[in-house]
Parts: sequence; structure tokens; C-alpha cells
Amino acid sequence: MNKTIPDGVWPTMITPYHEDGRIDWDALEKLVEWHIERRVAGLFAVCQSSEMFHLSLRERLELARMSIKFAAGRVPVLVSGHVADSLDDQIEEAKMMADTGADAFILVTNRLAKRHESDDVFKRNLELFLDRFDRDILLGFYECPAPYKRLISPELMRFVVGTGRFGFLKDTSCRMGDIKAKLEAARGSGFKLFNANAATLLASLRAGASGYSGIMTHFHSDLYVWLCRNWASRPQEAEELQDFLGLASVIEYQLYPVNAMYALQLEGLPITLYSRRADARQFTESMRLEVEQMMRLSHKFSERIRSLD
Repeated sequence: MNKTIPDGVWPTMITPYHEDGRIDWDALEKLVEWHIERRVAGLFAVCQSSEMFHLSLRERLELARMSIKFAAGRVPVLVSGHVADSLDDQIEEAKMMADTGADAFILVTNRLAKRHESDDVFKRNLELFLDRFDRDILLGFYECPAPYKRLISPELMRFVVGTGRFGFLKDTSCRMGDIKAKLEAARGSGFKLFNANAATLLASLRAGASGYSGIMTHFHSDLYVWLCRNWASRPQEAEELQDFLGLASVIEYQLYPVNAMYALQLEGLPITLYSRRADARQFTESMRLEVEQMMRLSHKFSERIRSLD
């Protein structure tokens, strides 16, 4: 495989909106800048955090193009938008997304087989996809939790790696046993696993994971960047930071992505609390306070790691 994905942190980009529900491109540009300033490895755009299941095809394509435009070659951009049901539609959708100029196209694991179908069905559909997908672009997989979570087994991992077309997995298993088995199945290849789970991040880095790609980047991507870069050279500080990141990540169970939008407001970004998948009216006073308190602690850790650099 000639193309590779850089190690490090890949934010799962949210989609900012105007209050009337239109995508706010100015806010997206500022969000891209915010992440790049924090030295992320790249951006994962048009994913579930981007509310891709709630965007039209035209919006998904435009979101990909604008994310790439705002990144301006400073960091690579991965795109998904893989939401169609029929395989024919998925292939056409994938070709259009690949043609946006993205550095890789990321397939969603649950699109290639239904919940009750076996890995053999997954393999057959993937082979059909690869036979008809004629774009020269690196591919990856995302174990997206919606509409159902389909994890890649070690056997399937070996099959995927063996195609020579894939180089990225966003792992959402949240289990070190699964992560280690996948890493072993991909050993010796250019395939890289990025953990979406904060609690297991440090352990997964020690096991050979290449970085982090999860929703907590919108609260403090700089802390994840530091951990992914320094876990081996500063093990004590890495342990302390991991303890905070793991505990802080329970805020994911709040009203996401509204709580992330609020955190970004606290960071000074002009992002509304409008979301197509969550009702911002359910974002309670207590939730706001929890985000504010967590962000104050986060800033203390940011100050600490800056003093270490």
C-alpha cells in the first residue's frame, strides 16, 4: 500500500448550523482552524458526528468539499457519508464522495451487511463493492454505532487487510481484547487502527494503536494530541492525563453533539446549539454546568502540558 494515514488525532467533525438549520460554513471554517491549531493529524469529516444520516447527498458532498477547502492541504481529510442502503447506491455515493478530493473514503461497517447477516455476506458485498469502485483512493472502515454497531472480527480484519485497499479503522469496540486481536491481524501491513474510546486509549497506544478518533476531540483535542505524541516518553504524566480523559469522556452520555457545541462556544467559536439529531431544548442547566466544570479542569491540563513542551 503506497498511501498511509498519519498517526495521531483525527477529530470526528461536527456540522455547525445556523439557527434556521442551514449549514454554517463560516463556523465550520473556524472549527477546522481550531483543530489545526491544536496540531491534529487530520480531520474525519462527514461522519456520524457530522450528522451524516441527517444530511442530504448534496449537503454531504458540499460538507466534504468545504472541509477539504478549509484544511487547505495543511492536514489530510478523510470522508465517509456512507449512508445508502442498496449496494448500487452505496457504490455511486462512494464514487461521488471520493471525487471531492478527500485523502481517503471511509466505509461504514453496518452498511455492507444487515444486523442478522454473517461476515460471509459482508465479504461478498465488500468484494462486489471493490470490483465496481474504480477510484484510486485509500479506503478505511468506521464501526459506526448507528443504525447498529457491527464490529470487524479478527478474521474479517485479515480479509480486509489482504485486499491491499484499506489503511484506516475507527474502532468502537471499547474493549482491549478486540483491539489487540485486530492489531495482531493487521501486523506487518500499512493498516492502522484508531481508537474512538477514551478510557482504553493509553492501553491501546501501548498495544500498537496509531491514535485517537473520537467525539471528545471537540472538548479538548490538544490533550489527545499530547497523549498520542508523548505517552511513551512521559509515562507518569500520560497516566495522569489518561485518568482525566477517561473520566471526562463520560460526558459523551449527555446530549451529544449539543454539549460539544456548547463546549466549543466556551472556547470562543461562533457555533449555535442547533442540531438535527438532538433537541437543544433538552440541554439542561445541570448539563451546562457539567460541561463548564469539565472544561475548567481541561484548561488546567492544557496549561500543564504546555509547560512540559
